Parts: sequence; C-alpha cells; structure tokens
Amino acid sequence: MKLYPIETGNFKLDGGAMFGVVPKTLWSRTNPADSNNMIDMAARSLLIEDGDRLILIDTGLGNKQSEKFFSYYFRWGNHTLESSLRKHNFHPDDITDVFMTHLHFDHCGGSVQWNSNRTGYEPAFKNAVYWTNKAHWDWAIQPNIREKPSFLKENLLPMQESGQLKFIERPASSFLRQSALGFDILFVDGHTEKQMIPHISYQNKTLVFTADLLPTAGHIPLPYIMGYDTRPLLTLNEKAAFLEKATEAEYYLFLEHDAHNEICTLQPTEKGARLKNTHTFDEIFN
Repeated sequence: MKLYPIETGNFKLDGGAMFGVVPKTLWSRTNPADSNNMIDMAARSLLIEDGDRLILIDTGLGNKQSEKFFSYYFRWGNHTLESSLRKHNFHPDDITDVFMTHLHFDHCGGSVQWNSNRTGYEPAFKNAVYWTNKAHWDWAIQPNIREKPSFLKENLLPMQESGQLKFIERPASSFLRQSALGFDILFVDGHTEKQMIPHISYQNKTLVFTADLLPTAGHIPLPYIMGYDTRPLLTLNEKAAFLEKATEAEYYLFLEHDAHNEICTLQPTEKGARLKNTHTFDEIFN
C-alpha cells in the first residue's frame, strides 16, 4: 500500500461560520481572518494505492460551477485535482474507487464534470465505483432547507444515473471494521447524517482522514464546532469520544480543510486533548 496527499484547490470561508459560537478573539489565534473575515481553507484529498485498487477519498469543489458560485468561496493558489494526480503519475481514468466522506459540495464536487459538449454532466472518474452510504444518500437527495445549498443535484445524480454508485452498509455500531475498501470507518452524525471517517492502517500507524469532524488543527478544543453542523451537541459528544481515542491510540490526523497543516497529533492536558505537533505528510510517511 502507498498513500498520496492530493491537493484539489484552496478556498476561503467565513471564520465565524467555521467556529460557531467561539469568539473571533479566540479562533483567530490559530486561523487568522482577512479583512472580509474569511479564513484559508484547503480541500485536501487522499489517494490510496493498494494492489490493483486506486482509491480516492473526497474530490474537492471541482470546476464545473459558475463564476458566481465560486465568487462566494474566493479560490486561491494553483492546486487542482488533475494536476495533483499528475504529480504522482496518475490519471483520473486510473481511479478504481471514489470514497466520499459525505456529499457536501466541497467534498464531492470534483466527482462529476461537464460532458464533452457541456450539455450535461458525467462522472469525472469513468472507471471508478462511487461509494457513500444509503442513509446519507437519502439525506442528501432530499435535503433539509438548512443543508440544501450544500447538496447540489449536479454533484449527486450523475453518479447514480451512470450506474457507478454503491453503498457501504453501516453495522449496528458506529464503527465498521474492514470495509469493502479495506479500511475501517467511523460513522458520525453531528455535522450531517452518517458522515464517514476513514481509519487507515499504514506503516504501523493509524492515519485518520478527519473530514468535517475535525476540519483544521484550530478545531481541536471541544467547543470549537462549526456553525455548519446540523446537530452541534451531538458533534460535541462524537468529537469528545474521538479525541479521547485519538490521543490514547496516538492517531495521526489527516486534516482535509487545514490549508497550512497536513497532519497533526494530539496530547492530553488538564483541559482535554490539545495539539501536540503538526507535520507534513512526507515527514511522517516516506
């Protein structure tokens, strides 16, 4: 097995929305805002090469939306999904599986693209199986009014219409061992219904793709919960349990949305889990 961090493109979001009820004087210490109160965000995916399988976890915002749409998110930098794959000598047609932690546009927008004459949409990875779970899929295609702007039909329906969509079955507990893709999955419901958090055993370490359970290193303290979460009190409990386990088991946390830190580790303190170290991917895995 070999892993590759894939940078799909950076953007910005409102800092207040990203930190909910936490005052700006606190969150701006780790995530400084610009003059518009926007903070730097990454859309960092992870590629797993495992035998004949090439598994991509999340796909970023993509590039098919309108200029008006993207104007709300202040994209910056030069990263793209295609150029990041090319850096590691891969092509979209090489991808065998696309695993989506959840179906908000910044996590699955790159899964679908315009067709050749821009009359409709098609899967961006023509040879891949697209993986979500049934409960989250149903939640996404019939969205509540609060999340509706994040679940875009053009990101979702082409996966189903192509016949490439499959569902991972959730077990009775919230933790699935050895999923169909070879890694363990934690199911959490605070941010959105049945978000999936991959736990990957690699080089005698556990790397956790934290998605929106822990968007950036600045979100480690328990109350630092996004305003986007649909059930913040549930997130609080899920996050507490996860941070305790991550600290005890010395997990390496792969940060999807932290534009300046790829990986972090935790340490216990009298105030709970806190940041121990940040690392580049290559510092830990080479």
